[in-house]
Amino acid sequence: MSKYALTVTCPSTRGIVAAIANYMAEQGCNITDSAQFDDMETGQFFMRISFDSQEGATIAALNDGFTDTAASFGMTYSFHDESEKMKVIIMVSRFGHCLNDLLYRVRIGALPIEIVAVISNHMDYQKVVVNNDIPFHCIKVTKDNKPQAEAAIMQVVEDTGAELIVLARYMQILSDEMCQKMSGRIINIHHSFLPSFKGANPYKQAFERGVKLIGATSHYVTADLDEGPIIEQDIVRITHAQSPEDYVSLGRDVESQVLARAIHAHIHRRTFLNGNKTVVFPASPGSFASERMG
Repeated sequence: MSKYALTVTCPSTRGIVAAIANYMAEQGCNITDSAQFDDMETGQFFMRISFDSQEGATIAALNDGFTDTAASFGMTYSFHDESEKMKVIIMVSRFGHCLNDLLYRVRIGALPIEIVAVISNHMDYQKVVVNNDIPFHCIKVTKDNKPQAEAAIMQVVEDTGAELIVLARYMQILSDEMCQKMSGRIINIHHSFLPSFKGANPYKQAFERGVKLIGATSHYVTADLDEGPIIEQDIVRITHAQSPEDYVSLGRDVESQVLARAIHAHIHRRTFLNGNKTVVFPASPGSFASERMG
């Protein structure tokens, strides 16, 4: 039995859900999970459904047959085979906690993606990556060769057919051109403190100010540094008895968890860009989000 997902975005109006449900029934498909959101501020409608096809309908056939329905509502839509793993490129610099966490989750099946390459501007994690049978590319980046470096990165994207880039603590700023070209297909992770600290040694700054909350934010990358649409966030509490080293350890742990959850939402097509924000539908019971693996 084939299992698929359908994602839909369109202007809000009456009859959308009924039209989709009727089409699914006509194609011999059974809806197993459904989530929708009507944004009253933007007038946009978002929907994601999971369904199975007992009659063996193909993605191509479903897509072709849905054209008229989609046109009548001005839909942007896509059908996906839920058994197909998304091809992902991970980019990392010298902090390896997120990379190692993702490699482990993929290995145990908690994160169903195909890592087609790891790109770094340093050689620190070459052995780790190669030992996981994943191609490793060291692409040095300087202020003088940035356009050439990004061209090399995009060549890897093209050669591998990657659908998503994950910045797992990649400490280089991407150009506006690359951000626009890969809009909605680059996910980043960074710490978030209350209050906020930037620059060198943010955890030391947080310790010196007696911060009680350390958080992490995962978001889509845009030309505005660390200001893209947010996908996932979380926090961990700190006490006065903890050391600067504890701050770093706890911070890395929450960063790893938040990034993994953001990727999980994206690869299952539960995230929708909505202007400067996102719509993120919750996962169904028994999935990664409810397990909250650490």
